[in-house]
Amino acid sequence: MGTVIHVFTDENTEPQKGWITCHTVMWWSQNSNLPEFMFLTTRIYFVGDWYFLTLFVRRCKITTLINHKDNTKKSDKTLQAIQRVGQAVNLAVGRFVKVGEAIANENWDLKEEINIACIEAKQAGETIAALTDVSSLNHPESDGQITIFTDKTGVIKAARLLLSSVTKVLLLADRVVIKQIITSRNKVLATMERLEKVNSFQEFVQIFSQFGNEMVEFAHLTGDRQNDLKDEKKKAKMAAARAVLEKCTMMLLTASKTCLRHPHCESAHKNKGGVFDRMKVALDKVIEIVTDSKPNGETDNSSISIFAGIKEFKMNIETLRENLYFQSKENLSAMLEVILERTEDFTDSAYTSHEHRERILELSTQARRELQQLISVWIQAQSKKTKSIAEELELSILKISHSLNELKKELHSTATQLVADLLRYHADHVVLKALKLTGVEGNLEGLAEYACKLSEQKEQLVETCRLLRHVCGTEPLEITCIHAEETFQVTGQQIISAAETLTLHPSSKIAKENLDVFCEAWESQISDMSTLLREINDVFEGRRGEKYGYLSLPKPMKNNANLKSLKPDKADSEEQAKIAKLGLKLGLLTSDANCEIEKWGDQESEIIRCGRNMARVAYSLYLFTRGEGPLKTSQDLIHQLEVFADEGLQLASSVQAFSKQLKDDDKLMLLLEINKLIPLCHQLQTITKTPLQNQVFLKVDKCITKTRSMMAILVQLLSLCYKLLKKLQMENNRWVSVTNKDSVDGKT
Repeated sequence: MGTVIHVFTDENTEPQKGWITCHTVMWWSQNSNLPEFMFLTTRIYFVGDWYFLTLFVRRCKITTLINHKDNTKKSDKTLQAIQRVGQAVNLAVGRFVKVGEAIANENWDLKEEINIACIEAKQAGETIAALTDVSSLNHPESDGQITIFTDKTGVIKAARLLLSSVTKVLLLADRVVIKQIITSRNKVLATMERLEKVNSFQEFVQIFSQFGNEMVEFAHLTGDRQNDLKDEKKKAKMAAARAVLEKCTMMLLTASKTCLRHPHCESAHKNKGGVFDRMKVALDKVIEIVTDSKPNGETDNSSISIFAGIKEFKMNIETLRENLYFQSKENLSAMLEVILERTEDFTDSAYTSHEHRERILELSTQARRELQQLISVWIQAQSKKTKSIAEELELSILKISHSLNELKKELHSTATQLVADLLRYHADHVVLKALKLTGVEGNLEGLAEYACKLSEQKEQLVETCRLLRHVCGTEPLEITCIHAEETFQVTGQQIISAAETLTLHPSSKIAKENLDVFCEAWESQISDMSTLLREINDVFEGRRGEKYGYLSLPKPMKNNANLKSLKPDKADSEEQAKIAKLGLKLGLLTSDANCEIEKWGDQESEIIRCGRNMARVAYSLYLFTRGEGPLKTSQDLIHQLEVFADEGLQLASSVQAFSKQLKDDDKLMLLLEINKLIPLCHQLQTITKTPLQNQVFLKVDKCITKTRSMMAILVQLLSLCYKLLKKLQMENNRWVSVTNKDSVDGKT
């Protein structure tokens, strides 16, 4: 019996060049007659200063590597193919061991364990290579056929040892990853404590820059971990925690700046404290997920939805078809009562319409009645084994299942209709606009009125999220509902405190900016509710497997030659993760640029104007990578990128004009930075004008990467120009002082 085996190994011999893939044969004997194998696929890739490993196990389409018939003959061609397999496995294991040893050298507490496992893996790989070596076999010359694997037991033992040792290394490397995430979290917490206590703006700028770098590192580590999680529930929790940290990073900047500008304002400190508290909770959540631990006394409430209860109840009643004694009547009655008790969240809600409430109560009563009928028939079936009783039992099961399905439809209709109505009603964000206006006007009475309205809106959205949670259908969507509920609860209070600060200081630019940031977070969550509603509807209608195009890349406009190739595309998780990481870095660079602009105070110059415009465009691009903000179409994106490139060229021209006032050494420093910026501007202009057929993500990736590089140079230029301007002013003042002194001396 012939065998087809595919082994893929990366040709890179140095781990630093990327990742290598090691396919290790694993013995999987389901029965003694037909042994089967699996491949253990191990990807190892370089991240930062260490190697990250992930484990994938997949069934391969191979019949067997060792034929179960001992007298099977193989041709020379087949034998040479099997020898290449053995050599490839040994080579891949060798690379795997190199990376394992590198990890061991950087982690002394696990060095001995990893090295032992690496030695075992190396020995197993060498054994497999030796046992599949053609030169070690004697070729009979009679029929051109030879027997392979004379030491069948040895190959099996080597494969098992290889699987065991590789698994050990992976588990130990996983501990390294967890330790690194914890270490990164601790660094972020330590810097946050320093940010909380900072008193001067200059000190804040320095510490926040460090904090931004640490948050980027933490985002990378947790993003990789999220992609590797196989539990969809944990993955959803990680995504929610990371979303909180990403949005709060921007809020922290403006909230802290507002506190520094208005140190005696109680509402500003309350606003800032809320951001810090939420970030600390999110950091703790991440550690709970990666370490698989829960705080003492905390219970998991993510599966208390009505839909989950109905699903479990229906599974239990359907077991009666096979076994009449598997369930107890008391247990089924108690389960149904729990489900119907939870429907009170709908019937007691002030936002549920009268028609929906009446229908839910009617279906609940019907379900109770049909359960009693089922129990009555069930008791008869236990004593009578007739065909008519069996048919009656089947009919009772179908009836109660139908009633529960009707109840599900009614609950789903109630919740989703309420959400859709709310989204339409709050689409124009009238209350937020009114709060901004009352703040700028310093209208305390207006603030009280609209703060009350926002609180009412918040309570309505929070209760709607609770109802929506009951009809999600999947645990990950339940977690998303919980995240939305918490976001509305916290952000609503923060908007009110930010509005109060602006009302008390109506001329404060930073207080206005701070309120804008919190209002954007609220609008973003409203937008996310639309996506959540669509996903819940898809699950309910059986379209759970559908993939959506990347929400940040809408359909292109028709009359735009540059955009004809930008067709809606579907992003895989790697593309989305890559763009999200680039966007996060861009957002943090925008914060750094704003900090540098803040140093200039009220000074107005062409350099500051260009820098401010570039920072504003970069922030809108950051929001675009998240599917938020003012950029709604691909045409908007391209237009903003063109504006960004033009502003970059104008900035270069303005800095060049400023450099003419400086001495040669200082002038050279500026010109070096300008020479980096100008080519990037031209490259960005070229990319925006170049159509890329069906490669929309490649184009976005290139544009965001160029924009990020330009923002990094902008931060350097703003800082350098500010220092050189101060230096120039000091020299001019000194020259004026000396001139005045000489004039006085001359008169004397």
